[in-house]
Amino acid sequence: MLITIILTFIMCVLLFLMIWSAVYFFPWKRLLKFMPEDIQEKAKDHRPPFMTAPTVGRICLILCTAGFIAVIVYGGWDGVQKGYTFTQFLIRFMIILFGVKAFDIIGLDYILITKTQFIQHYLPETKECKGYHSFGYNRKEQLKQIVSLPFCALLTSWICSLF
Repeated sequence: MLITIILTFIMCVLLFLMIWSAVYFFPWKRLLKFMPEDIQEKAKDHRPPFMTAPTVGRICLILCTAGFIAVIVYGGWDGVQKGYTFTQFLIRFMIILFGVKAFDIIGLDYILITKTQFIQHYLPETKECKGYHSFGYNRKEQLKQIVSLPFCALLTSWICSLF
C-alpha cells in the first residue's frame, strides 16, 4: 500500500509540474481549453517569457508524460513481482488514478485556480477575470474523466494480470 501512495504522490507532482510548464513556458492552447472562457479570451495572445521557452516547455511536458507512463509501468511491475491478483492491481490503479483526479479537482482547480494568484502570476493579463472565482467551470470535462478512470484501471489491471 505504501508503494501505491508514493506512486500517487509522484503522479500528483508530475501533474503539477506539467501544468506549471504549460502555463509558464508557453501559452499552450490546449491547456487554455480547461480554463473558464474569460481567461481563455484574455490569455489567447500571451507570449512566452523568452524565445526558447516553448522548447523548454515541450521538453518538460514530454518528461512529465514519460514520468506518468513510468509510474504506471512501475506500479504494474511491482505488482507482478509481488504476485498481485487482478483485484489487487485494480485497487492499486484505482487509488492512483482517483488520487490524482482528487488532487486535480481540489489542489489544482479549487486551490490553484480559484484561491491563489498562481496562474495570474504567469498570465498577468488575466488578473481581473471573473473565471478565477467560478469553481466547477469544467464540470463536464471532469465528469467525463471520472467516468473513464475505472475503465482505464480495469484495462491496466487486466494487462498487468496477464504477466
